[in-house]
Amino acid sequence: MDPRTVPPLSALPEAEREALLQEAKEEAHPAGTRFLEQGGRPAEALYLVLEGKVALLDGEEKVGVLEAGEFFGFPSLLSGEAPAFSVEAEGPVRLLVFPQATFHRLLAHPEAARFFGQGLAERVRLKAAPDLSLFAPVGRLVRKEPVFIPPSATVAEAARIMRQEGISSLLVAGEPLGILTDRDLRNRVLAEGRPPTTRVAEVQTAPLFALPAETPLYEAVAAMVERGIHHLPLTEGERVVGVVTHTDLLLHQAQSPLLLLRRIERLELERYSLEVAHLVEGLFARGLGGLEIGRVVASLNDALIRRLAKEAEEALGPPPVAYSFMVFGSEGRREQALLTDQDNALVLAEPGHEAYFQALAERVVEGLLRAGIPECKGGYMATRWRLPLGEWVATFRRWMEAPEPQALLDTQIFFDFRSAAGSLSLKPLEEAVLEGSQKGVFRYHLAQASLAFRPPLGLFGRVRTEEGFIDLKRHALAPIVALARLYALMAGSLAKGTVERLKAAAEGGTLSQEGAERLEEAFRFFFALRLKHQLRALERGGEVSNRVLWSSLSPGERRKALEGFRAIAEMQESTASRFQLR
Repeated sequence: MDPRTVPPLSALPEAEREALLQEAKEEAHPAGTRFLEQGGRPAEALYLVLEGKVALLDGEEKVGVLEAGEFFGFPSLLSGEAPAFSVEAEGPVRLLVFPQATFHRLLAHPEAARFFGQGLAERVRLKAAPDLSLFAPVGRLVRKEPVFIPPSATVAEAARIMRQEGISSLLVAGEPLGILTDRDLRNRVLAEGRPPTTRVAEVQTAPLFALPAETPLYEAVAAMVERGIHHLPLTEGERVVGVVTHTDLLLHQAQSPLLLLRRIERLELERYSLEVAHLVEGLFARGLGGLEIGRVVASLNDALIRRLAKEAEEALGPPPVAYSFMVFGSEGRREQALLTDQDNALVLAEPGHEAYFQALAERVVEGLLRAGIPECKGGYMATRWRLPLGEWVATFRRWMEAPEPQALLDTQIFFDFRSAAGSLSLKPLEEAVLEGSQKGVFRYHLAQASLAFRPPLGLFGRVRTEEGFIDLKRHALAPIVALARLYALMAGSLAKGTVERLKAAAEGGTLSQEGAERLEEAFRFFFALRLKHQLRALERGGEVSNRVLWSSLSPGERRKALEGFRAIAEMQESTASRFQLR
């Protein structure tokens, strides 16, 4: 058969398809040839059956047969983990074998990514896996008890246990608990030239990051994307009850952010925004909340920034001093949905090295532009904002001690900061913000700023529109963000997300429980409403904006919007009275 006619190859531009096929090798094998071993070495190639049949074996049980025009090896290539099935030739077969690097270039094409994502979901059905929704407890994926190893054991012993148990991680007993994964063995032992006698304690990851087994599946996925981890221990009370892997989660999500995370290292930058938009659309259609989607997208953006910073370091040489590539605004709060403007800066451990960090900033910012993340209209980017840590601390203190209009604007933008790449700790900056937030003059100006944007309510509580539109960012989201920032800082909290800030303010007593809950409900509603209308605009090929036609809302949406506007207005009125602002 002609591989050019086989999806997804058939969907590619001819020149790209031919280039990929040039790298593939045709092979013939007799009956009984075992190509992949269940629980064995990860696949190192993608296989396309040209003639004959191969069997998928779960242990000794045949659970499927692949014929001409079907692929195998891609689930293991996607996850980097052991094959879920053995694959064996039923009779003489002829195969087309694509090297691993070629497969990853193939995945840069959206058609191929979707094809293999769907194929992954189909293969898991052979194992009769439960069809879990994004809201099911992640603990339902646990298949076996966790296996422990003492920290004094050697990595050679650990590798033997992993092979014997058919697993890709071990929990390391001790206080605190740790974890050792197959990736640790590759990256921290083999790649570093350490001997087999190396103690597990020297290469483990500790303390252990774990989530309760009742955590919803979407929350587990978001946490793994956020941290770039492939193994997630789950707990019931104080006891670890199992470990789920990147593959376990992929098996239940054909369109998974984990799959895109895995591909970011090799993805063509120009395809990034399209991939993210497609992912957002899929997650939203499956009922995931707007804020939860925003958290996932921000984590993917972080992974992209880490990739760009790493590539810059490879081109320029090791950084002369530690640095942090800092993000702020909605990215800093992890409240992204569809891609918005860049908001970033560089923080350096010490002064100097201007040429190196100017070049690094330009490379990262240019890479983000190529990925579809536009320049900040206000110029808040690392190509312009680049200071040593000490100067950042002094600048933050100056803004807080004598806030002027521009300084106040800067504080609101920068104070949602966090580090997306680099090894430099931003703790001194956080301490400066916390210290300054306790001063009355700064609180007064933050309170004043929280009243800058008002909900569009007119006489008798009716909604005022601008040519029939309402601006959800300006008149709904921005005031809640500002109020949450004010009251969280008053409570001594450094929480970054708006919902987390509202909860911290309620717990700290600076905001009533009822007030915090009403603002949270409004924020979630307006955030999801904006995302819904942006996705509709994207489908129609129109401009993606924050403006929504009021008449396009359903009666229920109008009612919820009105309730949200009233909650904002009442909180702003309370704030004005509290700080004697008019």
